Amino acid sequence: MSTRFIPTSVKEAKEQGFETFDVILVTGDAYVDHPSFGVSVIGRYLESLGAKVGIIAVPDINNPEDFTKLGAPKWFFGVTAGNLDSMIMRTTASKKPRSDDAYMEGGKAGLRPKRAVIAYCNKLRELFNNPPILIGGLEASLRRFAHYDYWDDKVRRSILLDSRADILVYGMGERPMKDIVEAVKGGAKLKELRGIRGTAVAISADERKKTGDGAVTIPSHEEGIKSKIKYARASRIIHLGQNPYSARALVQKHGNRYVLVNPPALPFSEKEMDEIYNLPFARLPHFFFFKQKTAYEMIRFSITAMRGCFGGCSFCALTVHQGKGIQSRSKKSIV
Repeated sequence: MSTRFIPTSVKEAKEQGFETFDVILVTGDAYVDHPSFGVSVIGRYLESLGAKVGIIAVPDINNPEDFTKLGAPKWFFGVTAGNLDSMIMRTTASKKPRSDDAYMEGGKAGLRPKRAVIAYCNKLRELFNNPPILIGGLEASLRRFAHYDYWDDKVRRSILLDSRADILVYGMGERPMKDIVEAVKGGAKLKELRGIRGTAVAISADERKKTGDGAVTIPSHEEGIKSKIKYARASRIIHLGQNPYSARALVQKHGNRYVLVNPPALPFSEKEMDEIYNLPFARLPHFFFFKQKTAYEMIRFSITAMRGCFGGCSFCALTVHQGKGIQSRSKKSIV
């Protein structure tokens, strides 16, 4: 166990020997450096790839300094709403404001903006000159296609288009991140990346023609609005396309643009799972969020043994996000 946190300020970065960042992760959760928190896993994994990483946790959407305090990253901003969907964390099923938020310091509610991924991306574009932005996490993953939104009671567009991000990483993001980092290190621009498993990008009609029969076209956003049958048909194709070994790329039309979703990332081997969960997590809340007790206390002594679920229950997002394949750690790495 390490006592070093991923920097959340330039001062902390200087103490670790650098001043500028390759990747800056923006999250709606308080920063807890524990493998149960997605941004911590991705941050540590990026560090293992040689990246200089910074974290902006729970930025105030009305305070520009919260977003600019680390400067502009060399490679890209990585934006996530946090461990869960921001609308679920803010609002009850009765569409009333929640009284608490387990992922905030002291469980305080209301600090996370509605549709946090979109809000954070819009703020970054307002404050920086066309910054490269990658989105990921549960909110981005489960909204990568046109989707029914309970709170608006309508079929919304892909979050990739509403956020105007350059690329979307869905599911467990380490493997796509590795491919993206290697490409960016080689001089590629984030918005030009194509064909990386576990990612989605927005393409033009001309690009769609070039993909030919290599991608399956599913009913469009507009068709999903007009017809419940076509919306259901699109959902069926999406769910059948969860197997990384047989899935094909899926394309969905949104107006004059298309969202191209590449096949899911391939699962990790036991050795790779061991390596990820043996990264140097502090397993503590960052000192700035030391009063973050609610979610942290529940998982404080937990050990992740596996990923994935074969169940596919309609009321649970685990299979959609982590896949049906079971990825396990070795007994030695756990015990």
